[in-house]
This record gives sequence, C-alpha cells and structure tokens, in this order.
Amino acid sequence: MAVWTRRRLLGNGCAAMSSAAFPQLLRAAATQSMGAGQMLPESGERAQARTLNAARLTPFVDRLPAPERARISALRSDSRLGAVNAPCYQVSMRRIQAQLHRDLPRTTLWSYGRSAAPVLWEARSHEGLLIDWKNDLPREHILTLGEPMPGMHDAPATRTVTHVHGARVPSVSDGYPEDWFGPGEHRLCYYPNQQDAAALWVHDHAMGVSRMNVIAGLIGWYIVRDREEEELRLPSDAYEHQLFLYDRSFTPEGQLYYPNPPDEGAWAQEFLGDAILVNGKVQPFLEVEPRKYRFRIGNVANSRFFSLSLSSASDFYVIGTDQGLLSEPVQCARVVLAPSERTDLIIDFSAMRGRNITLMSDNMQLMQFRVSSIKAVDDSRLPDTLRQVISVQESSASQSRFMTLDEFDSDTGDAETMLLNRKHWSDPVTEIVQQGTTEIWSFANLTQDAHPIHLHLVQFQILDRQPFSVDDYLTNESVRFTGERLSPHSTERGWKDVVQCPPGTITRIAIPFVPYAGRYLWHCHILEHEANDMMRPYVIKA
Repeated sequence: MAVWTRRRLLGNGCAAMSSAAFPQLLRAAATQSMGAGQMLPESGERAQARTLNAARLTPFVDRLPAPERARISALRSDSRLGAVNAPCYQVSMRRIQAQLHRDLPRTTLWSYGRSAAPVLWEARSHEGLLIDWKNDLPREHILTLGEPMPGMHDAPATRTVTHVHGARVPSVSDGYPEDWFGPGEHRLCYYPNQQDAAALWVHDHAMGVSRMNVIAGLIGWYIVRDREEEELRLPSDAYEHQLFLYDRSFTPEGQLYYPNPPDEGAWAQEFLGDAILVNGKVQPFLEVEPRKYRFRIGNVANSRFFSLSLSSASDFYVIGTDQGLLSEPVQCARVVLAPSERTDLIIDFSAMRGRNITLMSDNMQLMQFRVSSIKAVDDSRLPDTLRQVISVQESSASQSRFMTLDEFDSDTGDAETMLLNRKHWSDPVTEIVQQGTTEIWSFANLTQDAHPIHLHLVQFQILDRQPFSVDDYLTNESVRFTGERLSPHSTERGWKDVVQCPPGTITRIAIPFVPYAGRYLWHCHILEHEANDMMRPYVIKA
C-alpha cells in the first residue's frame, strides 16, 4: 500500500538560509532535484540499447535558427468570442521532418509551423487577435503512449488543445486540458492582449498527453509588444533574439525517445534528455557583433532546470521576467530558470571582440556566441529605469490560502503520485475565488523536488519564502519555521506566472484575480508531475 512520506531534503537542510544564499538555494534545488548540472550520457544498459549518446555529437556546427514568424491569414469577427475584425491566424498542427544536428538523420516531429524552429506570434498590447487551431496530425502518436488515464481510454491518441502560457484570456480560449480536440477538428480562440509587453509562450495542454505533445514539438513564442517598451530603445530587430532551451533524447536511428510505462514499468517521474537544443538545433552557434543584444530566453523543457551563465564569467543584465519588464536592470552572472519560466537578458559583447563565448548551464554547453572582431555601432540603450512595477500590498488581500505540494510514495520509495493539497484533478473544485479580489496563496512544499507552480490567467508577485519543518507538518500538520523569511531575488521582483517552490519551504505569492471569470487551473510545470496528478482546477466567480 502506498504510504505518505517525505523524501530527503537538500544537503544539510534549509535551517541556515540567508537572503544572500537564496539564489544558491534555487540552483541547488535545480541541480539535485532535476539534474540541471548534468550532461546525461546513456544511463544504464536499457538506455544504451534504446538511445544514442548525444554527448558524442560535435557541438556548435549548426547555425541557430530564427523563430518562424506566423502570418496573418485574414480579418475575422466572431460574436461568440467578442472579437470584431481581429487579425486571424490559421495554424495547422502537423507532422514534419527536420534535421536537428548536422550528424543526425531527419527526425519526425510535430510543429505549429513548417520547421523545427518555434513559431513566433507577435501581438500589440490591447489589440486582440484570433487564432484558428487546426489538428492536422495523424491518428498515431510519434511517441509510445502509456496506459490512458481514467476516462481517457476512448480519446484519440493525437488529441491537442493549445495554451498560450501567460495570456490573460477568457476561459473558453485558455486551453483547458479537457477542451481537447482530435485530428480533423479545429478550435477558434480569441486573445484580447489586455496586458503589458511580455514574452509569453505557446504549448499543448491536452489531458494526459501534453508532456508527449510538447516533446514532439508543439511549442512556440507569443510576444506582446507596446509603445512604452519600444520607447526605451532596448536592442531590437536583428539585435533581439528569442531562445527556447530544452532537452531531448534520440533513438539510435535519430528519432525522438521518451520513456513510458511500456518501456520502463512505471511512469517517468521526470524527463532528462542528453541532447540540449536551442530553437530546434542541438548546441547551435550564433554570430554576433561586439555590442549589446537582447535575448528573450524560455525554458521549455519538460523537467530540467537551467542555471544560465557565460563561459567568460561576464555579467549580464536581467531586464525582465515571465510577465514583462522589471522596474530596473539587475546585473548578475547567473540566473536559474525552472520549466516554463522566461527571462529577458541584455548581454554586452563589446568587450569580447573576436572571442567565442558559450552559454552554459553549470557544466552543460547550451550554445555558442561567435563575436566578430570588427567594431560595431550600437545606438541601443540600457536605461536605469525600465517600467513601474507597483507592489501588491498584503493588506489588499481578501483571503489567504494554505496549499500543500505532496508526494505519495510506493513501498519501494518510488513516487507513485504527486498532488496539490492531497487532491486529484478529478476531485471537486476547492479553490473558488471572487473576480476582482486579491488573495495570498502559500505553497508548502513537502517533497524533495523544487516545483515550478503556474496559475493560468493571472499574473502575481512573489512575497517571500521561508523554510519550515516538514517532519512536524507531516506528524501533526503544524507549521514550525526553521529559518528566516527570504524576500524574492531581485530578478524575480516583477510580475510572474511561474514561481519556483524549493523543497522544505513555504513560498507565498499575492494574486489579483482579474480580468475574467470562469474555470482555470493551477499546476506544477514539470510536465511529468502535472500528468500524475499535480494539477487542479480553480474557479473565478463573477
């Protein structure tokens, strides 16, 4: 019988944490829980028989692909969605083949476009657009599927529904997991873009298969722009790049490999591939001039955390996070991204003329920047002030909720199920909030893993994190803090839609529940955890 247990905490525990040590806490949680510092070779005899060793692929031989820009197909209106003469994009989700490295054969993938590079949709703040998502996928999945979850035995294997992560949209267009549709069907969605400039992203969210659909390639950028950001004169056009970071594994034939119950005998608790890709290429290179560049970076891996730094040990400037610009640039040499987090960086290559600089994640090489030796003209700016970020006051909250992040373990110690508030997706809704109010949610992480928690629709601010005794809570459900309360790191002090929740820690966020009513969800964005069963619905009442 499964028993309720707590796994080992990190290192010597969290009792002696300090504010200065907090970035190291996130980095350690990422490294220990998700293998962020490992370039995983073939692991074990079974993996050796099924996967090629991507560590043997020569790095930096393929040029970084630019995202594939989406094209407007028409102007349309749809009274059901409230859109009047909005630009409309026709998107065909299809099967493609692409070469992901010079020395690999062509790999079968799925795509929102025509290549392995992510599709990029660009929108203007407060100007809505329509996207007609059409499922043109074959009826057989390109990955081996496990046993269907309860209620999904008759669902098509290649069902999809698209979620624009971080978008403030009516519930009908949010990409609710149960709103999936099969091959030959389509879904028209409206995105009002009533939000500030930000780099959002697009991914599949179909119930029970989203982790495989993302691995297959259903990912894209969705960037909202506005005049206030453009007036800052940040690096733009050819000097702004969008980078998707993720990992994959390949069969000896160069096709995607994903461990599933038919292969491994149990659900995959996390997925860690041994090949690191950026925009659809394994460890590519980018030629840059010796000047400032802006990089919008998204971690779109299923499970892996990335701890980003430059091989030159140079500092860079973090200017934005998930939901847009910070109030001011933050100079640092490292930033940790959990799955689905985004960061917005300025890297100044002017002192690196003629050098090759590698973007690293601890000892992993992600991609290479080849800096020209020819002096460049740079008329871009890095202002001292970026955008006003008004702090949410705790006193404005109408309610506080205490939520647990949980694991049920088998008799052998392997995690069987991961839950939120000890409840499954199918249990009745317990989080019912009033539209227009602000609430404080406290996430008490009772597990060994660092969990990135995402709420659909809303943006929020991180209040603080504080270590507590997990043993005491599991014994008598009492909270005994074991260390000081830590403010968020300066790179997190903006509007967020994903929050890293370290193990043995209570993480608090303040959430204004605007602008729409309806059904939404909150979940862990480690996609394997989300699927089994770390995902819960919530409802906003008008």
